[in-house]
Amino acid sequence: MAQRPRDRAYGGAASFPRTRRVNQLIREVLADEIERLADADERLRLLTVTGVDTASDLRNATIFVSSLSEDAAEALEERRVQLQAAIGRQSKMKRTPRIRFEVDPAIIHGAAIEDALRRLGRSDDE
Repeated sequence: MAQRPRDRAYGGAASFPRTRRVNQLIREVLADEIERLADADERLRLLTVTGVDTASDLRNATIFVSSLSEDAAEALEERRVQLQAAIGRQSKMKRTPRIRFEVDPAIIHGAAIEDALRRLGRSDDE
């Protein structure tokens, strides 16, 4: 199982304190903005920002969300520029990273493990 750079103890962009602070700031800003936008766009409801992985040069950031239906992905792409602008307004960074959205692999792996445990529990009962 591959680890995301933000999960590594050493090495990678996440090991730099500045990158960690930027990741946290972006996560907080986007969580607030998406929650606000969900009032007007129901495609964004029940969407949780679980993490952010910003490149060490701060030009790109991957936003990890709990789930990403086709409708939610479309809504996020429509609002991407607006969300980047919110990050720019609420930070003092020279450049706002270009953001893209992905499903958090930890959520996917956790669901697969839960499913396997359920199957094991059922086979023990038989």
